[in-house]
Amino acid sequence: MKTPIVALASAVLWAGAVQAQAPAPADGKTLFAKNCAACHQANGRGIPGAFPALVASPVAIGPADAAAEVLLKGRGGMPDFSTSLDDADIAAVLTYARSSWGNHAPPIGGAEVATRRAALQVAPAGDSRFGNKH
Repeated sequence: MKTPIVALASAVLWAGAVQAQAPAPADGKTLFAKNCAACHQANGRGIPGAFPALVASPVAIGPADAAAEVLLKGRGGMPDFSTSLDDADIAAVLTYARSSWGNHAPPIGGAEVATRRAALQVAPAGDSRFGNKH
């Protein structure tokens, strides 16, 4: 039989191990830096004539489903991120862009992205080693 202190210590260690295994929530700023900033720039101003600015962009700050569609299907020369970013990641990136650089659009949730993904009949993101989920 364990003493109460040993039992408590075991429970704390076990809870810490379980918590350490839980995936970290999506960080929009980090995901933006990794997936978007090369073209749209870290300041959201894009590259004139090549990549559009996200600052005051009607797409970025417009309806959530339209913004999600761009990341799910791509647009113009922009690739789609449907296979490399899951719904929570896409929501985090969009929320970051919609609330940065003076933009003041409401956040987007993973459920909204999932609804749009289903409506567009876009397959869910994979966890392959070739995606962005590493």
